[in-house]
Amino acid sequence: MNLAKVTLEQWAVLQAVVDYGGFAQAATMLHRSQSSVSYTIARMQEQLGSPLLEIVGRKAVLTEIGQVLLQQSRQLVQKANKLEQLAHSMQSGWEAEIHLVVDAAYPTTLLMDALRKFEPLSQGTRVQLKEVVLSGAEDAIREGSADLVISAFVPEGFLGEEIAEIEFIAVAHPSHPLHQQTTPISSSELSQSLHVIVSDSGHVQTRDVGWLSSEHRWNVAKMETAIEIISRGLGFAWLPSHLIQQQLQQGTLKALPLEAGQRYKAHLFFVKTQQEHTGPAAQTLADLFLRPTGGLPS
Repeated sequence: MNLAKVTLEQWAVLQAVVDYGGFAQAATMLHRSQSSVSYTIARMQEQLGSPLLEIVGRKAVLTEIGQVLLQQSRQLVQKANKLEQLAHSMQSGWEAEIHLVVDAAYPTTLLMDALRKFEPLSQGTRVQLKEVVLSGAEDAIREGSADLVISAFVPEGFLGEEIAEIEFIAVAHPSHPLHQQTTPISSSELSQSLHVIVSDSGHVQTRDVGWLSSEHRWNVAKMETAIEIISRGLGFAWLPSHLIQQQLQQGTLKALPLEAGQRYKAHLFFVKTQQEHTGPAAQTLADLFLRPTGGLPS
């Protein structure tokens, strides 16, 4: 294995010379002599075989090669610093990785808000995110394959805290035959139309949820796929209201006038699978989900 000739310290010195405006200023900030800084840069240029700085008047200015290499070196030094930070964090018990499993019905805006706030607090901890449907979250809880889970169901022996109430609406494209009726739609009339269902992603004890009386059903794996199919005029479905606001406003989806059951609500729970042994990183992320600053998107 060939090791790099130029060290991280040398790249950091180059950055200091550029950022602080010269050799003398860099020496002051780095608590080194000016001659030491000058020697470091000269040695770098010798090792690389390329000039990095040139003196224009009394100021050191980056060459074209120096500009490119400096930009890359900043990322290198930053990654090295994060690596050291991660080592110190792990030594103090901070986890290197968190496995997060989220039911696909959970609002993306809330998910992204929690992750955005966690990133500057993460101390280098990686987040492995997996989106599932129905019992897929239960499987993750029972199997212990995730640290934190947002699930519609809490298995026996685990504790969950409700964090969201999701409203589902029966919808179809405005041109769909069901919308051409002048009277409320009965269950028998509904059963004659194509029903699009998002399949359970679990593999242990799968669940069938909602109205399943239609003989003509299509099963899809993702919520986005179901929305796209219905928006194009194929079939009907009960979909989370917060995911279809744009389609409802644009008129590509319209609530079905059912005799009963047009809307129903589901509850989502937050579960820490290792309740008494949740690490500091996982607890920090959990707190961001359990105490969000905003509510469901309207």
